[in-house]
Amino acid sequence: MSPRPASILALLAFGATAPALLGAAAAPATPTLLWPVACKVGAGCEIQHYVDRDASPAVKDYACGNRSYDGHDGTDIRIPDMAAQRRGVAVLAAADGQVLRVRDGVADVSVRAAGPESVKDRECGNGLVIAHAGGFETQYCHLAQGSLKVKPGETVKAGAPLGNVGMSGLAEFPHLHLTVRQSGQVVDPFAYGAAAGTCNAGRSLWVQTPAYQARVVLNTGFAPGPVTLDAVEAGTAAAPPGADLPFLVAYVRAIGLKAGDVQELVVRGPDGAVVIENRAAPLARDQAQRLLFTGKRRPPQGWAKGRYAVRYTVSAGGKAVLTRDFALQI
Repeated sequence: MSPRPASILALLAFGATAPALLGAAAAPATPTLLWPVACKVGAGCEIQHYVDRDASPAVKDYACGNRSYDGHDGTDIRIPDMAAQRRGVAVLAAADGQVLRVRDGVADVSVRAAGPESVKDRECGNGLVIAHAGGFETQYCHLAQGSLKVKPGETVKAGAPLGNVGMSGLAEFPHLHLTVRQSGQVVDPFAYGAAAGTCNAGRSLWVQTPAYQARVVLNTGFAPGPVTLDAVEAGTAAAPPGADLPFLVAYVRAIGLKAGDVQELVVRGPDGAVVIENRAAPLARDQAQRLLFTGKRRPPQGWAKGRYAVRYTVSAGGKAVLTRDFALQI
């Protein structure tokens, strides 16, 4: 996840004013926004964080959930892993406008490895700001180094490619951080004009509004051995499966899990019998992301040929709140 200072320091790096959430007194002229990444939520990307609408140290997104962190001033649109980033996922202009400022040249390196001091005063990483009608601006952060396609002063149309999703600046995973402002104040594009403390209020600025989900599956797959979050993030966890695999390991990475959630992974073999399962202990606290895997050593006779079906379930209060099915053919 992007550490907390990204939201404010990224703005200062481009010379913007400190954010204050814009409320119901906003001017009526508003743009409609196209989705700013060439992906569909649930198929190629997910929303990791929304705008934090709570002025206190507590956290509240527009649906009164906790899919944010304290002081977060934008929408984080996350792609599955660095393998997808290397293939290239375009960042798009959300509305017609004129490019005001651009920065490139910041390396795509996780701040967990490089440390926050390595991007001091460049927390937004590679990015740009576009001015729109009605005093609106959109800011795009963490783009891939060398991918930016526009220059200050250029006029762009909604949907125009601006660059690619990256991991530059104060970022721990490949994503676009989009901040929307009007007259220097932060606007929540999911709840424009909503009064402080309200839930599912105001109106969406999106042409098509992605459905809100409290919990989301980001990655699923099979691996030939134990799995780490770093390997999943790098896109190197999965391996071409075969009957001679030394281990059969199924894994899931989920985001937005809550304290008390119980995760379960069950793998059934070609005959429908349970081959492997893992029921984790209830989570002690909310989790921005969580990896669960289960595996088994190859039996002496090898893996039976056929379809291995996996069901991942998250339960809260004894009720399933998230499920995902996937399978492997051997």
